[in-house]
Amino acid sequence: MMKSPLQVEWEEKLRQELFEELGYKNIMQVPRLVKIVLNAGIGEGKTDPRQIDNAVKTLTMISGQKAVVTRAKKSIAGFKLRAGNPIGVKVTLRGKLMWHFLYKLIHVVLPRTRDFQGVSVRSFDGQGNFSIGLADQLVFPEISFDEAQFIHGLQVTIVTTAKNDLEAAYLLHKLGMPFNDFEPARKVA
Repeated sequence: MMKSPLQVEWEEKLRQELFEELGYKNIMQVPRLVKIVLNAGIGEGKTDPRQIDNAVKTLTMISGQKAVVTRAKKSIAGFKLRAGNPIGVKVTLRGKLMWHFLYKLIHVVLPRTRDFQGVSVRSFDGQGNFSIGLADQLVFPEISFDEAQFIHGLQVTIVTTAKNDLEAAYLLHKLGMPFNDFEPARKVA
C-alpha cells in the first residue's frame, strides 16, 4: 500500500513546521499520531445479531481492516444486559491505514456531513486525544444508502503523543482538521 498524501506531506513538510513553531529542542518531541479508533455501540445487538453483523461489515468497509465485536464485561439488570453479550464493534487503525483513513475523514467525510460548520476544538479529552461523533455511517463513500440495512452512529478517536490539548490542536490543525473555533494564540479549554 502506498503512503497517503497526508502522510507524505507530514513527513516532508509539516513535522518540521510544527517543530519550529512550538520551539522544541529535538524533532522527536514533536507530537505525532499514534492510532485512530473507530467505535460503534450497537444497543440492539444483544437481541438482534444481524445488527452486529451489519456493523462489522460496515466498519470493515470503512476502515479497510477487519472489525472486532466488543462484548459486555458485566451484567447490568437495568439494561437487560448479560456479561458476554455483544454490544458494539471497534477497529483500531495504525500505520498507513491510519493515515489513509485520516485523509479520507478530513477531505471527504466531514465535508459530506449535513450542515457542516467544522469540528469543535473543545472535543479534546485533556490528554491530547480528539474524538468526533458521526450520526450515521452513510457519510462514508464506501457505504451506499441502498445497501445499509441498519443506520448506526460511529465515534472516531484520534490518539496523539501530545502532552496537552493545545499541542494536539496544533498537530491536527497542521494536518488539515477543519476546526470551527481554532485560535492558536488562545489556550484550549
